[in-house]
Amino acid sequence: MTELEKMRSGQLADMSGPELQAHFERAKTLLAKMRGLSTYSDSYRELLETLIPGIPATSTVSPPFYCDHGDGIKLGEHVFVNANCTFLDGAYITIGDHTLVGPCVQIYTPHHPMDYLERREPKEYAYPVTIGSDCWIGGGAIICPGITIGDRCVIGAGSVVTKDIPSDCIAVGNPARIIRRTDT
Repeated sequence: MTELEKMRSGQLADMSGPELQAHFERAKTLLAKMRGLSTYSDSYRELLETLIPGIPATSTVSPPFYCDHGDGIKLGEHVFVNANCTFLDGAYITIGDHTLVGPCVQIYTPHHPMDYLERREPKEYAYPVTIGSDCWIGGGAIICPGITIGDRCVIGAGSVVTKDIPSDCIAVGNPARIIRRTDT
């Protein structure tokens, strides 16, 4: 099993290996080219589709944008990601159709060992993040590794999501707490 496969399956992966380093370099090179462009620039869409293979034509990621790999991001139709977002996609980040992601949202999949001696090694785990369809993730929200947010949720601006949020909920705060359901 390659280090990329280990990382994407939640196993401890060696981040210093040549395969993962090449992955990082590819993404960082594309991101550097994209930083000087707008969503209206002629070459922007082509670079975005190279960074995030399979991104639907109806979905937009506004620069500047930051990620580790790009190919670990799976967006549905009509997804809008606003400026200054960071998606650390060691594991897959999946976002459903018609979801809006506010500016400066951070989605993290990496997780480091808890033991400080193990943390000295260039190794980490990664746990997938899944966000459903028709969600609104408010500006500055942070989504932690391994989180699932159901369909039709609203996550308040600046919230830190540390636990799964079921469908049809509004969650706010640090840590994010459900303040009401929207399906009743």
